[in-house]
Amino acid sequence: MRATMRGGLPKDLVQARGRFEAWRGRRQGRDRIPRRLWALAIRLAITHGVSRTAVALRLDYYSLKKRAEAIALQPQANGPPSRGPAFVELSAPMGLGKQCVFELNNGAGAGRRVQLLGYDAADIEVLARTFWNAE
Repeated sequence: MRATMRGGLPKDLVQARGRFEAWRGRRQGRDRIPRRLWALAIRLAITHGVSRTAVALRLDYYSLKKRAEAIALQPQANGPPSRGPAFVELSAPMGLGKQCVFELNNGAGAGRRVQLLGYDAADIEVLARTFWNAE
């Protein structure tokens, strides 16, 4: 969007500010802001940011933020359909399995460092018993 002047507000924010000011001039007492004006403010907050819109339209920042977030989180019933699948199954990467590194010492000064990939617990037991029994 183009700004109306350098450092100024975009044209749509200026127009919205005029609509809010006109409503404020006509309202009786402390009337609530009409839904159509809130809808306009929310659209502008999504486009230009909550802070900038709240300042330009003289709205409470937190009220506008809450309403904009509520709209943004709602599923769009009449919007474009989702292009991605609802569920994607990911298979485990191949070639990755259990792996470990351990050191065996037999107490007589002999030692071994062993790295295993894709092993069973029984494999470790057999390897350790063989090492400790070999003298």
